[in-house]
Amino acid sequence: MKKFTYILLLITFFAQGQILNPVKWKSKVVQKSANEFELVMEATIENEWHMYSQYTPDGGALPTVFNFKNAKGNYTLVGKTKESAYKKVFNDIFEVNEYYFAKTAQFKQVIKVTNTKFKEVKVYVEYQACKEQCIQQDNTFTFQLPEIKIMEVQAISTAVIASDSTTQTVDSVSAVQSSNASENKTAQNNEAPVEEKKGLWSIFFLAFIGGFAALLTPCVFPMIPMTVSYFTKQSKTKAQGKRNAIFYGVSIILIYVILGSLVTGIFGADSLNALSTNVWFNLIFFGLLVFFAASFLGAFEIVLPNSWANKVDQQADRGGFIGILFMALALAIVSFSCTGPIVGTLLVEAASKGGLAPIIGMLGFSSALALPFMLFAMFPGWMNTLPKSGGWLNTVKVSLGFLELALAFKFLSNADLVVQAHLLEREVFLGIWIAIFGTWAVYLFGKLTLPHDSPLTHLSIGRLFMAIFVTIFTIYLIPGLWGAPLKIISGFPPPMTYSESPSGIGTSSSNTTTAIDLPEHAHSGPHGIIAFHDYEDGVAYAKKVGKPILLDFTGHACVNCRKMEDFVWSKPEILYLLKDKVVLISLYVDDKRELPKEAQYVSKETGKEIVTIGNKWSDYQITRYKNNAQPYYVILNSEGEDISNPIGYTPDATEYKKWLDEGISKFKK
Repeated sequence: MKKFTYILLLITFFAQGQILNPVKWKSKVVQKSANEFELVMEATIENEWHMYSQYTPDGGALPTVFNFKNAKGNYTLVGKTKESAYKKVFNDIFEVNEYYFAKTAQFKQVIKVTNTKFKEVKVYVEYQACKEQCIQQDNTFTFQLPEIKIMEVQAISTAVIASDSTTQTVDSVSAVQSSNASENKTAQNNEAPVEEKKGLWSIFFLAFIGGFAALLTPCVFPMIPMTVSYFTKQSKTKAQGKRNAIFYGVSIILIYVILGSLVTGIFGADSLNALSTNVWFNLIFFGLLVFFAASFLGAFEIVLPNSWANKVDQQADRGGFIGILFMALALAIVSFSCTGPIVGTLLVEAASKGGLAPIIGMLGFSSALALPFMLFAMFPGWMNTLPKSGGWLNTVKVSLGFLELALAFKFLSNADLVVQAHLLEREVFLGIWIAIFGTWAVYLFGKLTLPHDSPLTHLSIGRLFMAIFVTIFTIYLIPGLWGAPLKIISGFPPPMTYSESPSGIGTSSSNTTTAIDLPEHAHSGPHGIIAFHDYEDGVAYAKKVGKPILLDFTGHACVNCRKMEDFVWSKPEILYLLKDKVVLISLYVDDKRELPKEAQYVSKETGKEIVTIGNKWSDYQITRYKNNAQPYYVILNSEGEDISNPIGYTPDATEYKKWLDEGISKFKK
């Protein structure tokens, strides 16, 4: 029996004390020309593990970062590091989209060598891998370059160097083509992620709604009967009229899809992914949407030059399919004062998603815009069911202005989050939205008039219902100031942690820890728990108060660390123990702040350079516990000695409390 128990203890020790390495790397060099080389880095990711794109938005998991060493005077980078297709998923813990790779990932960087004697390129990569736990990892690639020599125009030599120190030189063009064909086949077999497909469908649906909204504006709606009448009266037969109307609708779709294609072509499908985290683009988008909102609210009209409309009208008179195509273009130009802001907003939002999103967005928008023209031309009798034009059209336009204004602050919030300026924290953002939607409700109830509004003698039933709906939404936003999660708009306001009062305005002192209550070197952690972020400071305090230590290896970008804090630590029976019975020491392994030069060192365990605070705590975890995953919890006595078996992610609150109780009871003994 003792032997069996000993074996179980060994199994437990090795299960808890293992260095996880879910990402395996290999690399190669492909020579593209006399002095240009493509550095290829391929990652194989274990099942259920993820690593993250270079472009995953701030506020969530950590992006993959490449650092190209010894470049100065030796080589230059040609463009950005390209990567294979990633999945896009909304993370409801961090309230941001995350872009990640599953199973495989490939990164390519072209370099141009300027020093012909240069032979070795070093590339350092930092990345985060997550499953139930997250780990911070890095790797250094050493690429050996072949001898650089003048080559004939049509001859290409290729050197393929594997990162496992096995070097192969391939001089035949056929070998290169075979290698490239293999890579292309792999890329083709990598199906578009389900999440990406869902994202494109969402963009199409939202753009379709936008197109329908544009249809109900003063610039477009009155043109439906005029255009349909033209096709029914000018066509020699009903069949010809229907055919012309269908071509007219297809032409509208074609014009807007071409516009979406131009946006994708100008920026590049890959480059668009980075827009959502670029400060200047977010600020520009904010300015554009405020400009569009002011136009819809009646400050001015956005119009294209009259000469454009006149020239297009002249071409429309030619008749035939060419004339119909120019009629569709004339509609786009004449209605621009109403459709322009909507199209601009859709392109801004779709552009930040990247890939084919702008094209899909314009397809959805134009389909909604074109469909009524085609249907009413095919079934003229339906025209009798259309409501008459009137002041309600301007109400729709003004309502779109309020929505544009609210959306604008989302982009300003993105910029603020990226630079961590804390100028537009959650309370301020919600306050702005409450003001915008509250003003909209007042407008819909007829208590506020704007420049182009008609005299209002009574409220229509539709306008009344809309006013009630906007009022309800405004009231729904208000509890968010006191810490309500507001799940309906999750992802729009800044996260709960990005606020002046993370627990809500006016939170009582029983729920938070004030600076006066904090011991020296301590911080107010999750739910007001006193926490230390330095090991030595925490141990010194534990000795002083005579309490056991809960050692918490965590990370700012660790999803399951936040889940434990939000859903397990928040339980009253556990929160009581964490606040009163233990001293919490939280060591963040992804803290990017640099250590003082004199405190930097090379790890005896891994041989890696330890230059940041996060490096230090990660190395400490690896050296002491032979484990590199987070979250990772250990209970120590006040001398810093282990008195419990470590555990990782434990979403079962009952199990986690049992583990805490056992550790605390051992300390008391």
